Amino acid sequence: METVGAARMPGQPGITLILAGLAMLGPFSINAYLPSFPEMEQALHTDRVALQQTISVYFAAFAFMSLWHGAISDACGRRKVVLAGLAAYALASLGCAFATRVGHLLPLRALQGLSAGAGIVIGRAVVRDLHEGPLARRMLSQVVMMYGLAPAIAPLVGGALQRSFGWRAVFLFLALLAASLFTAVAMRLPETLPAEARQPFRFAPLAHGYARLLGNRAFMTWSLSYALMFGAFFVYVLSAPVFLMRHLGLGEADFLWLFGPATLGLVAGSALAGKVAARWPVARTLQAGFALMGAAIVYDLAVCLAAPEGAGWYVLHLFVFNVGMSLVVPTITIRGLDCVPERRGMGSSVQLFVQTGFNALIAAVLAPLLWESLISLALGAAVLFLCAGAGVLLALRLSNKKPSTA
Repeated sequence: METVGAARMPGQPGITLILAGLAMLGPFSINAYLPSFPEMEQALHTDRVALQQTISVYFAAFAFMSLWHGAISDACGRRKVVLAGLAAYALASLGCAFATRVGHLLPLRALQGLSAGAGIVIGRAVVRDLHEGPLARRMLSQVVMMYGLAPAIAPLVGGALQRSFGWRAVFLFLALLAASLFTAVAMRLPETLPAEARQPFRFAPLAHGYARLLGNRAFMTWSLSYALMFGAFFVYVLSAPVFLMRHLGLGEADFLWLFGPATLGLVAGSALAGKVAARWPVARTLQAGFALMGAAIVYDLAVCLAAPEGAGWYVLHLFVFNVGMSLVVPTITIRGLDCVPERRGMGSSVQLFVQTGFNALIAAVLAPLLWESLISLALGAAVLFLCAGAGVLLALRLSNKKPSTA
């Protein structure tokens, strides 16, 4: 299918909503079934560590396939790859709903991971296909703002389904969500990559493309910095059952304590990023965002050391941290893709591969190591944040030797 002409292009709000929906599929795949862990332990005759590996397997598969979604879309066009991914995800979700052992669940979760990334990887490339500079940052910030609702909505939806129908209903809901997105993409999302701009999907060009991307120090440093920054927040998401239920004494219906402040922060930060995209240079945006995240980290450490009563003290920092993180996400993403203008689809793939691969490491290793106490979680987040800050400083130097206003 050729690129849709401007006269026939659906309005930007419609495209933005579709891209946000595609991006939301990932958080729903993780957060929606967290409230079901206690019942799943009994129903599948397993334990929490084994169920945690269903998250790790999902992330590992997601990370691996994210390397290929962008390259395939660079060769075949954006739209076909998104539709194929959604169809595979819907089938995998149906399989999860009928699993009887955790051993059945693992390969199906892997298939979910292999297919879920098509939307978010290609969505970033679509934004960059349509716009550049401040316009691209503004559109991406709008996508991130709506996408930011998913971490709060997913456990609420999952918890409601769990209480009313049991854990299998959560996976049936995910299948229905994928089918709805398939319909929206088929009807409303145009092809944004012209045939003449496509890259051949052959081994030699692909190997050369990946070699150039992986050898691009500025691009890889931006990508690693994003993964480390996001990890400072995501370690709490992956530790949510232990963090909320064991340490804070909350129940399966109380996940909003974590995801509520986090989501408000994501939405507020993304809204702010959209407003300042054309007015603030890159340096100012990064300084403001990292100052907010640093303040949140210091507060979190202070609260854990003081150990006050009440869950609210321990989750407030997530709001401030996510305001700062969402403020800088569009800048970090676009600056990274601008390092590889001829391979934006592949670049988006590698960005997501780095982030998701690191999330898999957090799920499998870091979260279980850190969730034994509140202070260890706070210290782990602090180290990840400091590494992210150092990475951004290095990325700026590698990109232009001075901050850019692009």
